[in-house]
Formats: sequence, structure tokens, C-alpha cells
Amino acid sequence: MNDTITLIDAYSQIYRGFYALPLLTNSKGQFTNAVLATAKFLLSLEKDYPSPYGAVVFDKGRPAHRMILAPEYKAKRPPMPQELRSQLPCIRQWIEAAGWNIFERDGTEADDIIAAVAVNFKENPVRIISADKDIAQVIDDRVKMLIPDRKLGGFLLQGRDEVVARFAVLPSQIVDYLSLIGDSSDNIPGVDGVGPKTAAKLISQFGSLDEMLKRATEIENGKLREKIIGSTEIIRRNQKIIALDLSISDDGWLDINSYLKRKPDIDKLKSIAADLEMKSIIAELEKTGYGQEVKHVRQSVKDKHAVEDAMFTPDLFG
Repeated sequence: MNDTITLIDAYSQIYRGFYALPLLTNSKGQFTNAVLATAKFLLSLEKDYPSPYGAVVFDKGRPAHRMILAPEYKAKRPPMPQELRSQLPCIRQWIEAAGWNIFERDGTEADDIIAAVAVNFKENPVRIISADKDIAQVIDDRVKMLIPDRKLGGFLLQGRDEVVARFAVLPSQIVDYLSLIGDSSDNIPGVDGVGPKTAAKLISQFGSLDEMLKRATEIENGKLREKIIGSTEIIRRNQKIIALDLSISDDGWLDINSYLKRKPDIDKLKSIAADLEMKSIIAELEKTGYGQEVKHVRQSVKDKHAVEDAMFTPDLFG
């Protein structure tokens, strides 16, 4: 029985789609490329990675605890292009009409929500769609990532073994690894002169940053030893910034029913596509019968939850 929860980092995927397509407009002058990319992405996702549960998770402000630790956190990121911002209302309408749940919380980043959901639903396989390296810290045998394949398109599955192959550290060591090298995308500086190979070597030698800092005098390279000892405060700060918040304060989010995807509203989807003149999407909806042959499924969920709703199946896409 497929009881997988699919969690999508909204802005990671939306930005990817916006820059992947040319800046398209309809006859009214409305920009449409990001909406088009989102529609194509969700259609493809249901074909290749169907799941009964899912949420599209949005950032909603910067978290206070990270801003206190590092006021410059994400400060170098350019503002969202107006051409993309103008498409957000239609993107959200499309997501909801396609049957997906939207999760967001004031002052919370999507990464924190995604990680918290992933670790709290211990009996469900979880797929996380994101390109952010820090989410790899929650990967295990049950939780996996789908990261964009920039060479061939689509996604690459990233589980425990793939994390080790990519970073030379375990998922549980990702926070320590990033604390050493920093994360330029979030404007988090690392230890000067410590790159990925050196960081992985140090973590392999000591097992963790805590142990490394306790035994820093054992680092053989004198210059490196001095840099590590002199950067203790930076390393400790980075650990607090990069570690994701795994708590869920909204009780409703602990109910598996909150993640159950709804039957797509085909009329609404066609209306949005027609208004934006996305003819290819209308044709795809009609060709595949998306949502027109929905099968009702019943899934028994532990903790006295019974789920009854419509779910589409991959064979609808041909």
C-alpha cells in the first residue's frame, strides 16, 4: 500500500521553473512561464511519483532565531523578480485546484516545516522535492530527497548512500559538514580555507564537530589547527543556524488527514489554463483524463485515523 508523503519546497521548485522557461505572456500581457512550469511539474510528478499524501510548503518570513544569530542571514539574495511575483496568486490557485495542500507558517522557512513533518510521521515513507543541501540532514532509510537533475532533467533520488557518495559524510553529519564549509546561498560563512574535502576528512577523523573541538590539538596540520581553534565561535553559531527545527507547533499538522490530497478540480484547472492561454496544458488535461477516472481508495491509518478520499493513479497519464 502506497502511504508515501510527498513534500515540495515551493520556492525552490517555482524559481527553478521560472528560470527554466522563457518569459512568456498571454495576450493580456500577464506573465505565465512560472505557472506553466508549475502545472507541467505537478502533472509529471503524478505520473512518475504518485502518492496519496502531499503538501507544497512555502517560506513565510525569516525565522527570528536565525536572524538573531546572524543578521546577515540570506542578506545577499536578490529580491524576487516582479515578473515572478505577479504569478504567485495563480500558482497557488493551481496547486490547490490540483488537489495539493499548502503549508506555511509565519516566521518559518519551508525547510524547517518539511524536516519536521518528515521526522514526525515515522510510519510513512517521505519524499522531499528540493535542491537545498541542508534538508539532507533528515535523510534515512525512510526519508529520501528528489533533487533536480540539471544534466538530464527530472529528478535524482538521494538516499543515505547517495548523500555519502556526494558529500563523503552521513546525513546525520550534514549539519557539522555545512557548519565547517558554510553555505554561500544562505550567506553563511564557513571556516576560512576549509573546503568540502577537508571538512569531510575532519568529520571522518573525529566523528563530529563536538569531538573535533574537544580534541582540536590533535589536528596534525598546524595552520588548519589554528584556523579551527580560532573559528570555534563561528562553527558553533553555524551549527545553530543550519540545524533544522523539527518541532511542529500546529496540532493539525500531526494528523495524517491534513496531508491527504484531494480530487483535482478539473474545471478550475482548465479555467486557469484558459485564462492564461496555456493551450498545451489544456490539451494535456484532456488527453490524460487527469482526474476524470479517479478511483476512491480507503486506507487504514494508525492512531484511529481512517482516510476516505479520491486519489488519481499513474495509469491516467499514459
